[in-house]
Amino acid sequence: MTRSTIELTPTVEDRRIARHAAAAIVLTVAEAAIPLPLPGVKPGLANIVTLVVLARWGWREAVWVSLLRVLAGSLLLGQFLAPGFFLSLSGAVASLLVLGLAMHLPRRWFGPVSQSILAAFAHIGAQLLVARLWLVPHDGVFYLLPVFALAAVVFGLVNGLVAARLLGELDPLPKGEGGADGKGAAK
Repeated sequence: MTRSTIELTPTVEDRRIARHAAAAIVLTVAEAAIPLPLPGVKPGLANIVTLVVLARWGWREAVWVSLLRVLAGSLLLGQFLAPGFFLSLSGAVASLLVLGLAMHLPRRWFGPVSQSILAAFAHIGAQLLVARLWLVPHDGVFYLLPVFALAAVVFGLVNGLVAARLLGELDPLPKGEGGADGKGAAK
């Protein structure tokens, strides 16, 4: 009987996704070491990477980076399939859905900062909904909404400003290579 081998050759896109996912995973693990004033209130530093990838290479690559970050980060932190994993996954999926819609808004008024704030609200909204439906079967969980909304505004603003600054500092992509608009770096 002959042995069957499957050889997968990674593409340039695969390598780029892996690099960005690795950067997001490093930020996720580093963030886990930061003491938090309230459980569940985190800066979401890895979202900066997602915003940059969204602007430069589009939504599809941003989805890969974000979901790989959630999966690998939970494995590295020992939270895979724990409640924290599902909270993180629900927040990431909701954020990605909102970012997918927000990237079609006029760029004149909606850039990385506003996208980041919208994504932060979607993230916290999904997490509160999952917490209410699964972990805390009481409406009292919604009393935390003002605290989490304030955190979403502050961290969404900071992460968006950092992403916008990074996008401004990065070299433009060669014409025809990637881009959220398919024409290069997002403007």
